[in-house]
Amino acid sequence: MGERDGVLSREQLLALLTGDPPLVRDLPAPDEQLQPHGIDLTVATVARYASKGQLGASDIARRLPEFEPIEPDSAGWWDLVPGPYLVRFSETVSLPPDCMAYARPRSSLLRCGVALHTAVWDAGYSGQGVALLVVYNPAGFRLQRSARIAQLVFHRLERPVAEGYRGAYQGERGETERRSSDRSDGG
Repeated sequence: MGERDGVLSREQLLALLTGDPPLVRDLPAPDEQLQPHGIDLTVATVARYASKGQLGASDIARRLPEFEPIEPDSAGWWDLVPGPYLVRFSETVSLPPDCMAYARPRSSLLRCGVALHTAVWDAGYSGQGVALLVVYNPAGFRLQRSARIAQLVFHRLERPVAEGYRGAYQGERGETERRSSDRSDGG
């Protein structure tokens, strides 16, 4: 491993938060979100799956399911029954060409009987990511808007990539209720 590669520390992350563009922006509570080896991500929206999805051998065959947004109550709480949900994070992440990330669930989420499934965050990706939240607890789960549900752990690459992420989700922002016809292109 080189001198610069490996997992980024709180001090390195703090320096990158003031970069142009910042590594992560739109943090609701930066002092609480910055951790020794990552940055906590918070939930902005929750949606339920409303139709089936499709993945083929090529990106042209991809069809994302439709989603139905779930509105929180007046205090910002969602009451979730067991099952799968698509959550969108509040924060906007901008990964430089020499950095990639993994999102991992916070342990409190797991202790409540809830799992969070995510994909690799590629070097060069920029946007508000999403994750699959699955409530396994048979009694359900209550989740409040802006609750910290994941920790994004950043890894410095030995060398910058020649070409960063250019997939369909580059620059994604906003609501989780995108329809399948909106995302049938590559990525």
